[in-house]
Amino acid sequence: MSDTWNEQSIPDQHGRVAIVTGANTGLGFETARMLAEHGAEVVLAVRDVEKGEQAAARIAGNVRVLALDLTSLDSVQAAAADLHEAFPRIDLLINNAGVMYTPKRTTADGFELQFGTNHLGHFALTGLLLDRLLPVLGSRIVTVSSTGHRIQADIHFDDLQWERSYSRAAAYGQAKLANLMFTYELQRRLAPHGTTIAAAAHPGVSNTELMRNAPTALRVPIGWLAPMLTQVPAMGALPTVRAATDPGVLGAQYYGPSGRGEARGYPRLVASSSASHDYAIQQRLWTVSEELTGVTFPVVAAVSATPSR
Repeated sequence: MSDTWNEQSIPDQHGRVAIVTGANTGLGFETARMLAEHGAEVVLAVRDVEKGEQAAARIAGNVRVLALDLTSLDSVQAAAADLHEAFPRIDLLINNAGVMYTPKRTTADGFELQFGTNHLGHFALTGLLLDRLLPVLGSRIVTVSSTGHRIQADIHFDDLQWERSYSRAAAYGQAKLANLMFTYELQRRLAPHGTTIAAAAHPGVSNTELMRNAPTALRVPIGWLAPMLTQVPAMGALPTVRAATDPGVLGAQYYGPSGRGEARGYPRLVASSSASHDYAIQQRLWTVSEELTGVTFPVVAAVSATPSR
């Protein structure tokens, strides 16, 4: 696989339907733009429809806007119903939207905001749309994680919603670790069907609005040093787009920038933490996620599975 994979490397996407969450700005916008410019019909699934329409107007291609608020399971259910009505098939689901380092807050359903948005909202959306993906040979589900999955990261089953204490960084780490564990367990369940794969990606250190909730002590120096430490959203989106479109991608693979520390650079295959490959925790997280969201997937756990690496 080339370490200079770029926009020109994207295969023709005509005839494919792609759903991109959080597509009105930053990484999601660039992901949607690239897919649309290469022929895909792209749905910008966004919380703010007005901003979504403004983003759609900036994209050359076949795009439409869909209301989706990942902090509300009712909104996720409604969006999935709209997508079922609009599309008999879906080729790509890009679970991109996310929040980072937010103050302690909860979603409409009482989940800690970062875990509820980044993991549970996407878990529910994926489960509700899977029947549109499974019949489509070559379909993919790509979930965006972060190098933050290594930082203070654990799945705190004894306090998943951070009700006893709260750390912005640790809560973010838990959510991003959950994204990877979800991807690996989902791929294990998809494998027997032979049609759909699940992969993951991370953008490195990209200069987007995601850092707006970071503590001031961190945000100020990053803002000043951004040109030297970060990459533009179009580069940050490339690992996601490669995971979604490169014919050589396999299920349970993880893509990120090729540069030092995976902070910047063209996308390549990278490794996630050893914790992310804990098979027992993956299964336990899956069961808890189904219980919390009320969404059951139309794929079952393998009776005798080998953990994804």
